[in-house]
Amino acid sequence: MTWTDGWWAYAFIAIAGWLATDLWRWLGVLAGKRLRDESEALNWVRAVATALVAAVIAKLILYPTGVLAQSPLWLRLGAVVVGAVAFFLARQRPAVGIAAAIFTLASGLWWLGF
Repeated sequence: MTWTDGWWAYAFIAIAGWLATDLWRWLGVLAGKRLRDESEALNWVRAVATALVAAVIAKLILYPTGVLAQSPLWLRLGAVVVGAVAFFLARQRPAVGIAAAIFTLASGLWWLGF
């Protein structure tokens, strides 16, 4: 078996993956040029995007996997609270809130012996 025997499968996956995502990105760019920043459609898109991010974060906190699943719920919730407080105290800078939450979680895991 040579390296050229199965390359068509990889080419198909790459092209199909590109078409499935890039087409929608370009359509979004074209449609986005016509939208006002205050439009209802853009407000809806922002709301859906925010809801999706919130759902992913909630899933990570309530139903974690890997090492995070071994950590207690109170530690995960505490890291979120510390991160949120740091975010607001730092004049809503996301990097500060994320760093504070990660530091809190890592420190808690270290303290618990994980």
